[in-house]
Amino acid sequence: MAPAISLTENALEHLNKMRSEKSEDLCLRIGVKQGGCSGMSYTMEFESRANARPDDSIMEYDGFVIVCDPKSLLFLFGMQLDFSDALIGGGFSFKNPNATQTCGCGKSFAAEM
Repeated sequence: MAPAISLTENALEHLNKMRSEKSEDLCLRIGVKQGGCSGMSYTMEFESRANARPDDSIMEYDGFVIVCDPKSLLFLFGMQLDFSDALIGGGFSFKNPNATQTCGCGKSFAAEM
């Protein structure tokens, strides 16, 4: 079965590099919030693994942990997180099958539920 949120090798490598610069006990919280040009914005932040809530979904990739709250997971299920170090258009990108519309910057989206 495919994971609820997947990472490309490039994303995993970059996230591990970012995490190693901070602390080894951190996980990545991925979510959504209201806002952005298309209605909903992606959120990502490192946090202590101890902060995971009982209702969070926890996904592990080669020792790297992602947590996501249940409401956000409704909008993110099946999403793939990628990373590119290209000078133009580089950074993290979200390939979200639930997005019915995506803004030009790729950091916000619209979805019908």
